[in-house]
Amino acid sequence: MFTIGDFAKHGRVSVRMLRHYDALGLLRPARVDPTTGYRFYEAEQLARLNRVIALKDLGFSLEQVGAILNERLGADELRGMLRLRQAELESAMAAAAARLHQVETRLRTIESEGTMPTDEIVVKSLPPVRLAELTGVAASYAPQDIGPVIGPLYADLCHRIGKAKVVPTGPGLAYYEAAPDGGPGSVLVHAGLPVPAAVRAEDLGGTVRIVELPGVERAATVVHRGAMDDVLPTAQALARWIDAHGHRSAGFARELNLDCPEDPGQWVTELQEPLAD
Repeated sequence: MFTIGDFAKHGRVSVRMLRHYDALGLLRPARVDPTTGYRFYEAEQLARLNRVIALKDLGFSLEQVGAILNERLGADELRGMLRLRQAELESAMAAAAARLHQVETRLRTIESEGTMPTDEIVVKSLPPVRLAELTGVAASYAPQDIGPVIGPLYADLCHRIGKAKVVPTGPGLAYYEAAPDGGPGSVLVHAGLPVPAAVRAEDLGGTVRIVELPGVERAATVVHRGAMDDVLPTAQALARWIDAHGHRSAGFARELNLDCPEDPGQWVTELQEPLAD
């Protein structure tokens, strides 16, 4: 048997914590000396201690821990419960990280107000283009909603085009419109690659469509460098320029993917916002 001090050392917990667990009935000593009141533990009790600590660290209250352990769950059942809780915590951490990134992007947008050189914005015409495209619906036009939709669309489209041995005639082009059948604020996402005139939709299979995207007489354009999750400062600088020069936007900006290396932080994308006048 171990004294409470030795058991605490082997369990990597404090003596105070063991006394607290005893008081709650979570982990009783194997023996208590009737004269001195000293507590003694057996090595086999480390297994229960490990369960108590694991459940507590995964966010269960001590009352819940006691109820779970009193059900005498087997190792497989307990492992499954812990895996599920672990997945829930990982999901919550990912969501928190995404929110933090959104806050950081907004802060960078605020800090960069008025700092983008206006000579980086160019008004030009956009030629018509023949695209093979896949579409999906995003909950909103926010980068955190667009990214999870457009990424898989491009991955699927590139796979189909590669499988068909089609060589795109230019860089990828994404464009957007209000989703007719989606919820308020939802956006229809078009992920496209320009293809030769001989390519037909049936050559690519699935839900790939061939569309003739019309040209635009005048569009305000600016080059964004970096991940599209961080596009907000560039997009808002373009919006301010359009307003300051008396123009009106004619819809969502197109996104021409000039360079898309493996590291999204090195992407180069031209934002092309059609002008109504």
